[in-house]
Amino acid sequence: MSSHGERVANHELLKQVNAALVYRLIDTQGPISRVDIAQISALAPASVTNITRQLLEHGLIKEVAQQASTGGRPAISLTTEQAAFLFISCRLGREELHCSVMDLSGAIHQHTVSTLLQHDAEGIVAALQQAIQQQLQIARNKQKFIAVAITMAGLVDPQTGTVLYSPNHQIANLELAQRLQSITDLPIYIGNDTRALALAEYYLGAAQGCQDFILVSIHHGAGAGIISNGQLLLGRNRNVGEIGHIQIDPFGEHCHCGNFGCLETMVSNKAIIAQTRAMLAKGHTSSLQNENLTIEQICQAAIRHDPVAVQIIRQAGENLGRVLAILVNLFNPEKILLAGEIVQSATVLFPALLQQIQRQSLPNFHHELHLDQAHFQGQGTMGGYALVKRALHESDLLQRIMQP
Repeated sequence: MSSHGERVANHELLKQVNAALVYRLIDTQGPISRVDIAQISALAPASVTNITRQLLEHGLIKEVAQQASTGGRPAISLTTEQAAFLFISCRLGREELHCSVMDLSGAIHQHTVSTLLQHDAEGIVAALQQAIQQQLQIARNKQKFIAVAITMAGLVDPQTGTVLYSPNHQIANLELAQRLQSITDLPIYIGNDTRALALAEYYLGAAQGCQDFILVSIHHGAGAGIISNGQLLLGRNRNVGEIGHIQIDPFGEHCHCGNFGCLETMVSNKAIIAQTRAMLAKGHTSSLQNENLTIEQICQAAIRHDPVAVQIIRQAGENLGRVLAILVNLFNPEKILLAGEIVQSATVLFPALLQQIQRQSLPNFHHELHLDQAHFQGQGTMGGYALVKRALHESDLLQRIMQP
């Protein structure tokens, strides 16, 4: 038999779960009436009234008048309050730290970029501390900071805020959230950048209303964020989607993971530039110059039908398409979104991708598949928005805000 203390704890947990459910419905489907909330959530009308009263008291939601469809008094509906709540979103890049102050609508109020001079634990922590302290100064009247979110490439444990592995910095096993807690008592959320951006596309981007999709990001490496039935797919250790280390060529280039011929050794920006330089060095006719070559130049040349650039982009599309076909067979997504500088060559790249997907995946899985560009290109701090939004929807952050 459970003790009184356990019953109280379970009751409190149920209240938190119900509050998160009501807030999530208002946030995703608002303006919405209390009657509709009760019908959709299957909660008792009295419970909905009690929860919405608490959310109103804490300024998390507000009432709005909806025009009555048949005359009479306008119905009162509820929507979330967004501009009053601020958070700091940091994106720890390879050479730069991007830091934004955002509100719950996704609007950016301030954005700074700083160069990372040190790549060890002390240097990274110091850079983040300085950026966060700088951003905390801008809150105005009736605005409240509620969280800090940090995204980065590599493997992280979001439960403890620990960086398990970073391909760009010497910060393995760094308890980052704990180290940053010395400068703020705000909750700190840490996540993988690609997975977080997949959530951002779901909340605000090119995958709104799409319950099953995959975001593939190609930059210095290659990664994927998988949304299945409206939920970010996470394993027991919370890290899923490292497609950059699927082996394409066992006799290919040596990868930093220790293997050979991984996808990211063939389709990352660095790899595409190296392949292009190798073809130019052989004397192939091209408008491109070997010196100061960039991925943007290669993409633009491919659009102009430069033979070297077209060959390189098509080859990247074929290699990436093989991996996408595997993902299609495994997850049967409605949509695949592509992020990264390489999408600038979409008119050349996407046909190569689709051809490979159609060759190597089940017809029933790919015949209605949509391939599109991600909405958030070069907006890395949007990943932090998604971490904060998820924390609100899953009750953790919501309860912190509602505490006295």
